Amino acid sequence: MNRSEMLRRLESHPAPWDMIIVGGGASGVGVAIDAASRGYDVLLLEQSDFGKGTSSRSTKLAHGGIRYLEQGNIGLVMDALKERGLLLQNAPHIVQDLAFIVPNYDWWEAPFYGLGLKLYQLLAGKYGFGKSRILSREETLNLIPNLKQDGLRGGAVYYDGQFDDARLLIHMVFTAFEQGATLLNYAEVNEFTKDGQGFIDGVCVRDIETGKEFSAGAKIVINATGAFSDHLRRKADAEATPMIAPSQGIHLVFDASFLQGESAVMVPHTSDGRVLFAIPWHGHTLVGTTDTPIAAATLEPRATEQEIEFILATASEYLSRAPKRSDVLSVFAGIRPLVKGPGRDNKAMRTASLSRDHFIEINRSGLLTICGGKWTTFRHMAEDCVDQAATLAQLPEKPCVTKHLRIHGATHASPEANQQELHTQQANNKQLKETNYLEVYGSDARELRKLMNLNPSLREKLHPSLPYVKAEVLWAVRNEMARTVEDVLARRTRALFLNARAALEMAPTVADLMAAELGWNEVTRQVQLEAFRAIAQTYVLQP
Repeated sequence: MNRSEMLRRLESHPAPWDMIIVGGGASGVGVAIDAASRGYDVLLLEQSDFGKGTSSRSTKLAHGGIRYLEQGNIGLVMDALKERGLLLQNAPHIVQDLAFIVPNYDWWEAPFYGLGLKLYQLLAGKYGFGKSRILSREETLNLIPNLKQDGLRGGAVYYDGQFDDARLLIHMVFTAFEQGATLLNYAEVNEFTKDGQGFIDGVCVRDIETGKEFSAGAKIVINATGAFSDHLRRKADAEATPMIAPSQGIHLVFDASFLQGESAVMVPHTSDGRVLFAIPWHGHTLVGTTDTPIAAATLEPRATEQEIEFILATASEYLSRAPKRSDVLSVFAGIRPLVKGPGRDNKAMRTASLSRDHFIEINRSGLLTICGGKWTTFRHMAEDCVDQAATLAQLPEKPCVTKHLRIHGATHASPEANQQELHTQQANNKQLKETNYLEVYGSDARELRKLMNLNPSLREKLHPSLPYVKAEVLWAVRNEMARTVEDVLARRTRALFLNARAALEMAPTVADLMAAELGWNEVTRQVQLEAFRAIAQTYVLQP
């Protein structure tokens, strides 16, 4: 999967595309997979890197959304639970089940939460991940030894899914490519073209890397830009009424010792009614998220001091070792593109109460916008969107095939076969024991190991605090369209999200490897490093 080849395809395409999708997050790439797998001619354009926005900044959960039961949104929960099961089926190398512990400190909590969790399990039906049950105090502490014991009565356990959001998204991009789609990052859509009747019939695009501008025709254009949807809607129709209510969530990352055991903790009601998760993730502890209304979306949202202190204070109420600012290895924020309901006053509403259902709009210029929803339901959202788009564009009707379409990395070999291969290689080379985490690459892990076998120096770690090795940088550039140091350290690996200071120390080595691969001169290398350092500093929590 090579950007130069994608750009060549775009520039040489002789006729209008069936669909042009703007936006390279989970929604847009999901639409590209669905449309391309049906046989439609698809182009996807992303202004930055794939997943730069919301889709790499989630709580890393493939879940039904247990808190939506309290809102009475049974339909959303059932849809999400089904999609959670399909996601595990289609991407087993990236999605896993995870036990969640709900600690109880008041007498009424165990029966109350127990009933809710049992309903959650029943709604999942055949797509269930495990049986929920009430736990004694001793059972709760066996699963989470470092819970605060004072007043602890017991708990409840339920099961949900966990995944690496950016890694899944990159494999989804690969899947869309394998199905025939053309996908281009760092390609900004700055205008629409229209026919004589005022309907959109294409886009004007600027290649961010070269500054070159060109146009591409389409039978329909789909706006899948998430939190930035209103910006594109106004380009299509200056009188479009804003419909996105952006909401910011943040996460703090600590070392693994803050969450002993292999289970997660879910606090269903914080002091202001929100939900808090503490989750084991890539050998670290991820704690979040808040839900704070913001005025406007940005590509690099920043956590506020109020949000940071809220998470630290709330976590301290449940963990025996209270986390401090100095313990935070990385802090990151993400923006949810929630959809405003009709007649709502944006200034007065709480985004925590807004529905996560997806929404499709077709405006008077023919632009189709899909927004809202949640990571777990991307496949269902895409199916709905492509059905609507094909009808609007009068394309031949073709059925959706994504329910049983395996995501790249799970297609060519079963997880068992990949694991057996790893065991065989480990028996011959003890150094490979440090590359167990490569299984998140699925079948691509074999190619990464081949690369390391050809050049043993590529087994070298980029930093002693993290597992990532030099081979991953080359793989990301050659096969996953990584173009910047940030692409590699934030989304092809998760270094920036796990340990920001370590990522800063890794950056020069990554820049050297990328310079050799991409032909950067020293000026470009320095520009890349400075750009990454400016972003990475915002992930470092100051004392």
